[in-house]
Amino acid sequence: MNWIDIEPGIQSIGARDEGFAYDNERPAHTVFIDSALMGSRLVSNQEYQAFIEDGAYENVSLWLSEAWDWILDEGVRHPLYWQKKEGAWREFTLHGWSELDPSLPVSHVNYFEANAFARWSGARLPTEQEWEVFAGVHREMDRGRGFDLNALHPKAAGKHDVQLTSLWQWTSSSYAPYPGFKPLAGNLAEYNGKFMVNQYVLRGGSYATPPDHLRGSYRNFFPTSARWQFSGIRLAKTKDN
Repeated sequence: MNWIDIEPGIQSIGARDEGFAYDNERPAHTVFIDSALMGSRLVSNQEYQAFIEDGAYENVSLWLSEAWDWILDEGVRHPLYWQKKEGAWREFTLHGWSELDPSLPVSHVNYFEANAFARWSGARLPTEQEWEVFAGVHREMDRGRGFDLNALHPKAAGKHDVQLTSLWQWTSSSYAPYPGFKPLAGNLAEYNGKFMVNQYVLRGGSYATPPDHLRGSYRNFFPTSARWQFSGIRLAKTKDN
């Protein structure tokens, strides 16, 4: 993994007036982004396996308080669809069980796991504003992508592939309204605004995302313990000035 600079400055965040977007992507507004570093790809299975083998799921210091309660209550020791059989890890995918490929991005992890891995690795999760600026510089949002039955699992990162749409990526940002947010009128008023509590934002997309949803401003959101969705981890660091 390499680290890519995000330069400090005033940036415009959110969907512009033209084209379709959900109400939670609006209004566009300006924010100040400080110097930061973004991981050039998603965290791999190999890296997450090292996290497990280092005893991370038994190390209370890595986990948020609520996350530790979740681990104790659920007995969690690995990502949702991993299983260790005869000393080797395997993963259940939409193609069935397969040997764990160390080069593929780790998937089906929740906010608790993403946050703990970031702490363990000496990094952090990006804010959603940092992620959107990063996506704007590295435009990989492929609206013309077709549905491919042979691509029902994320692929390993290529040489210049920043994996913006390989998996949904957890951010450190709580799901909250943008400044000046106004819910849609009528029945659609309940579509997004009513869910803006106790959830975190994910950005990007996945191989299961419709092409017209692949845009830098799209805000996905889930509770901290949810890990059934196609979610992965991108790391960030605060850059020393």
